[in-house]
Amino acid sequence: MARLAERYRNEVLPGLRSELGRQNPMSIPRIEKVIVSMGIGRATQERKRLENARKELATITGQLPLVCKARKSVSNFKVRQGQETGLKVTLRGKRMYEFIDRLVTMAIPRVRDFRGLDPKGFDGRGNYNFGLSEQTVFPEIEADKVEFPQGMNITMVTTARNDREALLLLKKMGLPFRS
Repeated sequence: MARLAERYRNEVLPGLRSELGRQNPMSIPRIEKVIVSMGIGRATQERKRLENARKELATITGQLPLVCKARKSVSNFKVRQGQETGLKVTLRGKRMYEFIDRLVTMAIPRVRDFRGLDPKGFDGRGNYNFGLSEQTVFPEIEADKVEFPQGMNITMVTTARNDREALLLLKKMGLPFRS
């Protein structure tokens, strides 16, 4: 069992049960899935960027990414419908908890000038979004071998009813939010 999943069962679940005043364990918020995505704009001109980003995202998440294609043609961005423009990985279960654990304990502390995650990144339905500007904050990626610095967006989908419950859940899971 993942260390963070065990922590959720033993510490977070009882804490949320008492704070929210609910007895049914299924009504207590939990993290359903984590989606890690990369938009690779220049992949339309350079195929190598897409392949490098694909390898690095697979190394970071432990799962092969899905290649996303453009839905519409946009002439200003030189993108045609059907061109490969991004990558995404959906993590659930054990891999999700291990990714969040590595993110909180190893990757986020390595971000330069980090002052905490923005608590305004919630969408109104209990899901949280934030971005990382470089993939080199993860210890699995060797900074010397990175040719193109690439940012990523991380979405945490929860079963929380509102943003307040989701913030409470993510704080108890160890995510460092700004005060």
